[in-house]
Amino acid sequence: MSVAAATDRPSPNPSRKREGDIRAEFPGLTPGWHYLDTAATAQKPQAVIDACTLAMGRDYATVHRGVYARSADMTLAYEAARRRIAAFIGGAEEQVSFVRGATEAINLVAYSHPRKGRVLLSTLEHHSNIVPWQLAGWEIDVCPLTADGRIDLSAAEKLLTPEHTMVAFAHVSNVLGSPLDVARAAELAHRVGAELLIDGCQAVPRLPVDVAALGCDYYVFSGHKLYGPTGIGVLWSDKLDALAPWQGGGSMIDRVTFEKTTYAPAPTRFEAGTPAIVEALGLAAAAEYVSALGVEAIHAHECALVGSLRDQLARKNSITLFGPDDSAGIVSFAMAGVHPHDVGTILDESGVAIRAGHHCAQPLMAHLGVPATARASFGLYSNDDDVAALIDGLARVERIFG
Repeated sequence: MSVAAATDRPSPNPSRKREGDIRAEFPGLTPGWHYLDTAATAQKPQAVIDACTLAMGRDYATVHRGVYARSADMTLAYEAARRRIAAFIGGAEEQVSFVRGATEAINLVAYSHPRKGRVLLSTLEHHSNIVPWQLAGWEIDVCPLTADGRIDLSAAEKLLTPEHTMVAFAHVSNVLGSPLDVARAAELAHRVGAELLIDGCQAVPRLPVDVAALGCDYYVFSGHKLYGPTGIGVLWSDKLDALAPWQGGGSMIDRVTFEKTTYAPAPTRFEAGTPAIVEALGLAAAAEYVSALGVEAIHAHECALVGSLRDQLARKNSITLFGPDDSAGIVSFAMAGVHPHDVGTILDESGVAIRAGHHCAQPLMAHLGVPATARASFGLYSNDDDVAALIDGLARVERIFG
C-alpha cells in the first residue's frame, strides 16, 4: 500500500486524496527537487511548522515554574507532548525523557549506568553508538554481520557472556537499511543478565515500534528524523530510576543545599535546565502526523520504492549494491571508478539530493572495503519520480566518467 492509499485514515488534512497533496504539505520539497536524504534528516510538514510557530509565538511561556495561566497551559502542553511520544512507541509517560537527540540519550546511559562493564556493539553501528561507550570507559566487543548486512544474532549468542552488562544495537542500519530482530536480541541479552539499548533513529519513522513487545531496556531516537524539529530526542526506558543524573541544574532537583542535593524522580531528573519546549511540541505534532498516515502504510510505501530502485540499480554493471533486499527505506551503493562524492555532486546538478560519505559509520565502511558509499533514502513524501530522477542522474554520471 502506498502512503497515498492511507488517506482513509484520520489525518492532519482529511481531504487529502493524492500523493501530490502530501508533498504539498512539505514546504521544503520545492518543485523540481528530488530529496533522497531523509535518513539524514526528514523534511517537515506544515503541521509541525505550525505547531512550532504557535509554541514559539502566541502560546510561548516557560514550563514547570510559572503560576500564571499561560505558563500553566504550556506546562500541560509540554507534558501532553511527553504522553503523545510515549504512546507513539508503546511506553508510559514516566518512562520518556526528552533529550537533545539519540546521541545525548546514548551518552546519558553510557555515563549514568550503575554497572559499567562490557558492552556488545555491532559492525554496522553509527559513531554515536560507539564513541559514547568508549568515552565512558566501557569495554567493547563487536558482533559481526551476516553476508547480506544484518547483525548476526547467532554470532552474538556465542559472544555474549555474564560479563556483559549491555548490548547496544541499531534497530535499522543508517547505511544498509537492514532491520534487527529486536525481540531475539533482547532474549539473548537478558539470558546472560545484560540489558539491551536500541538505537531507533532509522526505525521510528518507518516501522511500527512497541517497546513493550520488543522487550528492550532502552530505546532512543532523534526527533528530526521523525519529521520533527532538530534539538529534541527521546530516551525511553522502564529502568530510568536506576540511572544517576548526569547533568545538574534547575528542574531536575528536589531540594538543594550547599551540603547536599536531592533529585527529582525520573524522567525529570534527566531534564536539567529549561527544556526544549517548542521542540517537544513540534515532535508531538510530528508523531501525530505520522500516526495519522499510518506507520505500516509508510513502511509499505518506502519498501515499494526501495524494491524499484534496487531492481533498476541491479541492472547496471557499474553499480554495487549494499545491504539486504528488504532494507527499510535506505539504499546504499557504489559506482565503479567514481567516488561517491562525485556521484553526489553530479546528481545535485540534476536536482537530486543524496548522501555521499561514510555516514558516521567508518567501521562499517572498512568492513565493506570502501571509503564511502552513495546513499538514497526515502520518506513518506518520496515517489516514483524521485527514483526516475535518480536513475537518469546516474546515467549522466556514467556518461561523464565514461
